[in-house]
Amino acid sequence: MYDENGRDCHPLLRGKRDSDGDNNNNNNGCFSSSDIETLSSICEVILPPIPFNSNSNSQYPVPNKIVDLVLKRGFLEAVLVVKLVLILLSTRLGTLFLSGSLCLSGKWPFVNSFSAIPLHKREKVVQKWLKHSFMTPIRLGFVFIKTLCLLAFFTQVGEEGDNPAWEAIDYHVDMNEDHILDRKERPLQKSMVEVMNESDQTLVQSLLQKGLDVKENLKENICKIKCDVVIVGSGCGGGVAAAILAKSGQKVVVLEKGNYFSQTDYSQLEGPSLDQLYESGGILPTLDAKDPQLEVAQRSIGQLASRHHPRCYENGVIAQVLNRKISKKLHIEAKVTISACGSLLTPPLMISSGLRNPNIGRNLHLHPVLMAWGYFPENDSDLNGKNYEGGILTSVHKSGSDSDYILEVPALGPGAFAALCPWENGQDFKERMLKYSRTAHVFSLVKDSGSGEVKTEGRISYRISELDKENLKKGLREALRILIAAGAVEVGTHRSDGQRMECKGINGKEIEEFLETVHAADGPMSMVKDWNIYCSAHQMGSCRMGKNEKEGGVDENGESWEAEGLYVCDASILPTAVGVNPMITIQSTAYCLSERIADILR
Repeated sequence: MYDENGRDCHPLLRGKRDSDGDNNNNNNGCFSSSDIETLSSICEVILPPIPFNSNSNSQYPVPNKIVDLVLKRGFLEAVLVVKLVLILLSTRLGTLFLSGSLCLSGKWPFVNSFSAIPLHKREKVVQKWLKHSFMTPIRLGFVFIKTLCLLAFFTQVGEEGDNPAWEAIDYHVDMNEDHILDRKERPLQKSMVEVMNESDQTLVQSLLQKGLDVKENLKENICKIKCDVVIVGSGCGGGVAAAILAKSGQKVVVLEKGNYFSQTDYSQLEGPSLDQLYESGGILPTLDAKDPQLEVAQRSIGQLASRHHPRCYENGVIAQVLNRKISKKLHIEAKVTISACGSLLTPPLMISSGLRNPNIGRNLHLHPVLMAWGYFPENDSDLNGKNYEGGILTSVHKSGSDSDYILEVPALGPGAFAALCPWENGQDFKERMLKYSRTAHVFSLVKDSGSGEVKTEGRISYRISELDKENLKKGLREALRILIAAGAVEVGTHRSDGQRMECKGINGKEIEEFLETVHAADGPMSMVKDWNIYCSAHQMGSCRMGKNEKEGGVDENGESWEAEGLYVCDASILPTAVGVNPMITIQSTAYCLSERIADILR
């Protein structure tokens, strides 16, 4: 399918889906019109209507989109905090409690609600929330709102796939990519049923056409499917397992909650791509109050079936299809069931299925990350191009040192850049965004010795050890040295106080004095003035292998200690953090485990 510009991308990756209610004020009454008005006044503080681009993210549809994101991406406590803050700020008494004397005026009624306070005073109120330790719950609510509103503002697109703010920050998306117009059949099309395109009337016939053994139980409204192996998840682990087991002669059914996208489906639009390709749109914060908050990004690329909420069922899986046109449940009976949902979803699936091994959900490793940045203006640098141009990873340097961290360069679209960028005031933030296209990032990643826990879907707790913080600090300082050596005129971190340093004319001693102030601070709910938000893109170890059931959730073959024929084949079985991108390790482990499973089934 092609758009009006000739771009060969999937409709879900084009954005602008207001017509289906996804991006409208579809909050089921959770947020009132006064809540939306208050939220708009907070958004105006974050990105005020001052030069750079006179637009503010207080304008429709950004506040409505934020409400949608709060409900879809936030865990219950975060939603309640945001709701409480908005309720308080919509009243004069609540505003007085949270804002102090800044809400007072010399005219009746003398105390203003938050939205009635002049913009410059509202900004001072928000700055107070961010700095004072006794305001930490309000701080957390603001950080959540700030993250979502900037992500929404810089990733929203119109009918033509554009955003008015992009020109101001020198960001351009190629809307006329040179795709091959003679589109070939998608690689898995012949063996795939996209349940979201089916109905109760067509589903059974589509499954039968794929050669599956299908029977309907009209009384229980269940569609029963029989196969040799059912795999939940089609990522690095599940995809490899499916290939190996199918090649060995087994009839394999793969369930995948993401939609199916092949290579020619992808677009360069950041917002729709995050929404469709990543778990929770790439925003999945941890629950911990005092430890650093991590924004966890997990890939959720669909390959074989549609969205579902599965649970194990003795010798198979029961899946509830989220397509409203389908009322039937799918009951897949198999000799072997493989969970390949990833480290954040395999434990909740197994626990909700009745497994009780205490290792399931524990030992979660996340490769925590802290970022440094450097600004390279075009008129004062030998480096050409923009930070979003060229290959993502074009070279690797192995220093041969025994460092306890690795340094990499991320690819950040304007939405992710803005969401992670520290906010000091509206003017400063807009000036930072003007530098977007010529700002390079280097991040410090550690093989974490600390670990976390995930036993319920979407609820992650994680503790960064002091050793990991020390190693992150070392890596962060080295990243800053690299940026300075590369010619950056300004460098800094994402610490909440906007930590940075002008590099022109400084000497080595001044650089080291600045680096001494760089450390791995605690998170936004800690009782500290200056704090960090940590990131993660790798999840491992939450159902680790062990030589016995006291040491692991599965055995050396990936099989559950509690349920015969139930295997795990994803990153959750890794016993420790890997220390580098785990993709190839996951694929290699899945290859070995699926070969063993194939031998058992022969």
